[in-house]
Amino acid sequence: MDVTNEIVKIFGASAIRYFILAGIPFLVFYLAYPDKLNSRKIQQRLASKKDFIREIWHSMQSTLVFTLITALILFTPVRNYTQVYANLNDYPIWYFFVSVALSLVIHDTYFYWMHRILHHKTLFNLTHLVHHRSTNPSPWTSYSFHLLEAIAEGGVLFVLIAIMPIHPLAILLFTVLSFIINVYGHLGYEIMPRGFRNSVWFEVLNTSVHHNLHHSKFKGNYGLYFRVWDRLMGTEHPDYVKEYDKIQARRFTQRFHAEGHKVQKRHKIF
Repeated sequence: MDVTNEIVKIFGASAIRYFILAGIPFLVFYLAYPDKLNSRKIQQRLASKKDFIREIWHSMQSTLVFTLITALILFTPVRNYTQVYANLNDYPIWYFFVSVALSLVIHDTYFYWMHRILHHKTLFNLTHLVHHRSTNPSPWTSYSFHLLEAIAEGGVLFVLIAIMPIHPLAILLFTVLSFIINVYGHLGYEIMPRGFRNSVWFEVLNTSVHHNLHHSKFKGNYGLYFRVWDRLMGTEHPDYVKEYDKIQARRFTQRFHAEGHKVQKRHKIF
């Protein structure tokens, strides 16, 4: 097998995925409908074109690092020492989906503690500062890491293949879901429906407001997918729920007034 050829394929596919999954939300929220969606904007100020270019540049470097890690695991003798299995029938089909869900749970734990370590003053200035230059994040921020941080981020794959059986397609699905959630966390806009606030899911899952606070305040809210570790360790930002409620109140109050205005116009016509 030509490993170099596989690296080129993986990098190409990953880069395309980045520009599609980050680019579409950017197009919708930042270029096509910024005024219409303004009530959802978490920070009212805008990032600059220079910020977006910097984020894309670092994201492509991170994509290359993730590509090399994936190729090392799947297309070199390293695979012989992993629990990666090639035949989907080796395990029940339900396990495939369980392995993806477990990957997200394991990744959230891995990310929380890695993230807190990266906020140590020395490591922060050496690596994590690159990501935190985006104090007002956008979808392009999702993979904007220093090279050393990208290696640490990609290291979760070594954990996954070491502790549980996993199929390459499950790895792919995990990385796609992870990136989609990552884009949402860095979106800069809150899109959760009104009912989410009073559901049990609000107590468990992170939101765009949750991670946006981490970028604007630099401390607290270290989790990736879930609020669990932040709440257990007392590191959730004390203003999170208040900020979330403020954004949602602005969203739905403006929508209520807009809908009322439309009804009034209809009554005037008739």
